[in-house]
Amino acid sequence: MYDWWGKSDGYSYEETKCYMKHSMQKDKLPKTYGLFLDTEIIGIYQFTNVNLIVRPDIYPWLANVYIDEKYRHKGYGRKLLETVKETAKDIKDCKEIFLWTEFKGFYEKFGWTFISDIDTYSEESRIQRLYKLSL
Repeated sequence: MYDWWGKSDGYSYEETKCYMKHSMQKDKLPKTYGLFLDTEIIGIYQFTNVNLIVRPDIYPWLANVYIDEKYRHKGYGRKLLETVKETAKDIKDCKEIFLWTEFKGFYEKFGWTFISDIDTYSEESRIQRLYKLSL
């Protein structure tokens, strides 16, 4: 995780390790799920209560969807995302999940509904797309 996004987002190795340690909850959020090829982790996603600071009123979120670069465009992202509805059943009283992304036309393939463009107020990527997945 540190190599995947910790460094690029400015987190130390220790911060990333601590975040991951505490994001693997059994009975509450955040929850982390991994995709393994043999014994190597090649992808992850998480369910979390907070992911977009400008929208604290909606949750839970699908966050940190990631496939290692050397395994992209080989169907692993599809395998990972096809598990979201099933694993979301572990979230108590959850009827819908949200995500924000810059990708257009990707998440729709997995049943996500585009809600609207959303201003994140981030210097890096200000306007993003907000999606919802009904369970």
